Amino acid sequence: MRESSRLSRRAVLGLTAAALPLSTAAVPALPPAAEAAEANIVGGERLARGGVQVRGVGGLPSKLTARSWLVADWETGEVLASFGAHQRLAPASTLKMLFADTVLKKFDRTARYHVTDADLADIPAGSSLVGVKPGITYTVEQLWQGVFLRSGNDAVHVLSHMNGGVAKTVTEMQAKARDLQALDTHVVSPDGFDHPGQISSAYDLTLFARHGLKDADFRGYCGTRTADFPAGGKKTFQIQNTDRLLTGAWGLQTYDGLIGVKNGYTSHAGNTFTGAAVRGGRTLLVTVMHPTAGSNAVYEHAAALLDWGFGTGRTARSVGALVDPLSEGGASPAPMHKAVRAAAGAQGTAVKTDSPWHLAEGAAGTAALLGAGVWALRRRRRTASADPDTPDSAGRHRR
Repeated sequence: MRESSRLSRRAVLGLTAAALPLSTAAVPALPPAAEAAEANIVGGERLARGGVQVRGVGGLPSKLTARSWLVADWETGEVLASFGAHQRLAPASTLKMLFADTVLKKFDRTARYHVTDADLADIPAGSSLVGVKPGITYTVEQLWQGVFLRSGNDAVHVLSHMNGGVAKTVTEMQAKARDLQALDTHVVSPDGFDHPGQISSAYDLTLFARHGLKDADFRGYCGTRTADFPAGGKKTFQIQNTDRLLTGAWGLQTYDGLIGVKNGYTSHAGNTFTGAAVRGGRTLLVTVMHPTAGSNAVYEHAAALLDWGFGTGRTARSVGALVDPLSEGGASPAPMHKAVRAAAGAQGTAVKTDSPWHLAEGAAGTAALLGAGVWALRRRRRTASADPDTPDSAGRHRR
């Protein structure tokens, strides 16, 4: 038996770390509610790998500095390209998409609500605000405009209190995330503000957008550029959408065909953005998280990835899939092998797989992902399919 097949557990985990080069500093310890995520891969094994994932075409933008991004087809759910799709990062206000997925249909948009001091008492200091004031009566539509256009945490908290309170809303959001199979997401507050342990991923945020855009109200709110907001009595003031690709603010051009969806920023998360655009009858989704450049970079990256998707990416072969919600017949993720799960846990990062993609990639995909070391731990002996000297299905050697 070759020495390579007698790898120690330490060496196995070292190989795994090289295969999944995600920053552990950026990945908080998993909360109990997310522990089950470690046992599965959602959307396909390739989405758990390090590096850019794309098949069949090239031409991706060369100056992407984001720590995570993903481009997908809204209708089919095919992921066309990705980088760090399941890396867990602070989502900022893009988490408000999950809030809308959870609460939006509970109240008629014409319903009216009189805001009290208690409704605004638990807003985190430093939050983005639309200007909701106690003593004023708002329609539900106006509150949702405050959420989508101005990312108003005050509007989020009022709607949460209408829904039975912040704690109840957080619980329902977490349940909604699990139904959507967004297993990288842990919800601490409904507004996306910086809280320890509040995390999501490019994959999950794209799931939230895909689900939300099926609803006409969601589409209408996220695509609204301006609205008049109550100021008391008969007075109003205008609010503008902070999505710069939608409005062309801060020196950016509007993106042709953009239909939303949500942007976000906090000092911890930096800039995050999930967008959707339609061209030639095709709708694409894009999520960009934590670019290292300035505040316009998240939009510039998103626009460049959308351009690629509508152009060269039209012939890309999918590297994964946006799964359907469990409540709509979506297939549950396939369980990972114990060795893979242990290695993923050692890295503190979620590694997930969806059954059809897991079966399609097979042993060769798993070996390419984790290296010969994990395969040796799994089998305790060399096999033809796992031999590090044997090329995989793409003709590449595993060492």
